[in-house]
Amino acid sequence: MIQSKARITAIGTYIPERVLSNEDLEKMIDTNNEWIIQRSGIKERRITRVNEFTSDLCIKAVENLMQNYDKTVDDVDLIIVATTTADFGFPSVACQLQEAFKMKSTGAFDLNAVCAGFTYGLHVANGLISSGLHKKILVIGGETFSKTLDYTDRSTCFLFGDGAGAVLVEYDEENPSFISSVLGTNGEGGIHLYRSGLSTEMNGVKLIGDGNLVQNGREVYKWAVRTIPSGIQTLLEKANLRTEDINWFVPHSANLRMIESICAKSNISMDHTLYSVEKMGNTSSASIPLALHLGIEEEKLRYGDTIVLFGFGGGLTYTGLVVKWGVPDQ
Repeated sequence: MIQSKARITAIGTYIPERVLSNEDLEKMIDTNNEWIIQRSGIKERRITRVNEFTSDLCIKAVENLMQNYDKTVDDVDLIIVATTTADFGFPSVACQLQEAFKMKSTGAFDLNAVCAGFTYGLHVANGLISSGLHKKILVIGGETFSKTLDYTDRSTCFLFGDGAGAVLVEYDEENPSFISSVLGTNGEGGIHLYRSGLSTEMNGVKLIGDGNLVQNGREVYKWAVRTIPSGIQTLLEKANLRTEDINWFVPHSANLRMIESICAKSNISMDHTLYSVEKMGNTSSASIPLALHLGIEEEKLRYGDTIVLFGFGGGLTYTGLVVKWGVPDQ
């Protein structure tokens, strides 16, 4: 990894107002609160209105960032939005943000790595700033998965919620955030988590879904708990750190039971783990920034903390980062 010259300097989030509780789901499908909590740890999730989309959530997350840290985005020179639920096939959500904030001279693109999207976006932003190509990048994870769900599929629909989180990554050679990174992919497992599109076949397998999210939860769970702990170990070795050197572990909030298993296999205490899944469900690329923001609100995450961020999901793909938290305490 090249010597980082990039620091995370601000964060903002937004979740929709509408709460969809487990009790609400009991009225919609054959399920119950105890079953959902036992399997996922999820108590409720936030759901967008009919006329509320990913770009709306992302815009509000950036506004929250600016308000929290007295930041401007006028001079942002690149916008990266991690999402798989863009308002349109094109233009990108990133282009919509450029228009919303009237940024005069900036690049803009969406990045599709599903639940690993936010950490992929940070990885890309660090590389572009450290190489000297950019100075100030907005990285946003935003999703409206509720609009892609089949609410008759009781095995999947209870897992997902909507939300967005944004961070500002700026040039800082003296106090960089990024210490090490690790990436990996198992494309063969793509058939276990997908949303069908123009093609109806993947890896020789006929797809179902009619545009809705389709997941083989058992296979994704097995892949994650088998793969992520070894990825964490590699990440720490690259950074010349031990588990006890880490203040906080912030995995993708897919499922609380999955997080517990990954922590157990990685010798990481749940007391040193930040997650957003209990009250927000699986928000895909938004789950890590939402967890970080919760850590700040609960006065856990502090400036200078060493943290492990680990996104993983559809692809199947993952990205992990060791980061020195560079956002000033509020």
